[in-house]
Amino acid sequence: GGQFKREVTVDGQSHLLLIREEAGAPDAQFASWADAVIFVFSLESESSFEEVTQLHALLSDLRGTGDVALALVGTQDKISSSSPRVVEDARARALCGDMRRCLYYETCATYGLNVDR
Repeated sequence: GGQFKREVTVDGQSHLLLIREEAGAPDAQFASWADAVIFVFSLESESSFEEVTQLHALLSDLRGTGDVALALVGTQDKISSSSPRVVEDARARALCGDMRRCLYYETCATYGLNVDR
C-alpha cells in the first residue's frame, strides 16, 4: 500500500485527491471513509478479475456502494503471445454494469493509454 496526493481540475474547479493504495480486502474503517474506489485487475489474469468481483461484494456488504464512486481499471502492460488477454472487454463492462455508478477504463502504462484519464 501507499499514499499519494494529486490535484485535479474538474469543470474548472480544483480538487485535492488523497489516494490510499490498499492491498487486500477492505475493512470497516476503509469502507466508512472512502468516497471513491478504483478496482484494478490484470487483463491477462482471470484470478485478478475474480478477486475484484469478491472485493466489490465485500465492500458492498460493509457499506452500500450507492454513495461511493467506483471505477474499474483493466491493465494490459504484460499482454503478449506468452501471456494473452483472458478477460474480454464485454466481461469487464458487464461487471462494471453490475457495480453501478462505475466507470471502466483499460490502461497501459507502457504506452500511456488512459493513464491520465
